[in-house]
Amino acid sequence: MYTRRYETVTLSRDCPAVHVPSGETGTLPAGLEVAITQDLGGSFTVHAGGNLYRIAGTDADALGREPLPQPELPASATDADVEALVWSQLETCYDPEIPINLVELGLIYDCRVTNLGDDKRRVDIQMTLTAPGCGMADIIVDDVRSKIELIPTVVETNVELVFDPPWTMDRMSEAARLAAGLM
Repeated sequence: MYTRRYETVTLSRDCPAVHVPSGETGTLPAGLEVAITQDLGGSFTVHAGGNLYRIAGTDADALGREPLPQPELPASATDADVEALVWSQLETCYDPEIPINLVELGLIYDCRVTNLGDDKRRVDIQMTLTAPGCGMADIIVDDVRSKIELIPTVVETNVELVFDPPWTMDRMSEAARLAAGLM
């Protein structure tokens, strides 16, 4: 849940983190006090020492939080069921600086689920970013890939970052425009 109120917590252990917006990786030490500025989609943006950092959901315990539950499919899931779950997972992906998911921002250009037989599927995604020079590009693409690969039966995920056509605010959903104060 996104809130503008910051929650201050103390890291319970050394924690891998990514500097926002440069994308440089490092480790925040145990005992460091951080302010959680964004808690969306299972990852966290924290403020520490005058900088912002992204902490992955797999490290939620360092913040005293629980990771998101794993996505589930019924045993008789169809390709349409898998595609619906893919879109649901994409809605849990956020830019660490923007409290609106990638789907609502209009950053997902194409998503295709291919049945490979033997209850195995491949997912191909074309997506973009709000700014081509974003230092968080690799982190955001990896977040998309890793969340799709959590889906049962998905054995391969290809995420292609494209910049043609360029993203504009016109691609944002009405809800995203409202949340961003553009309406």
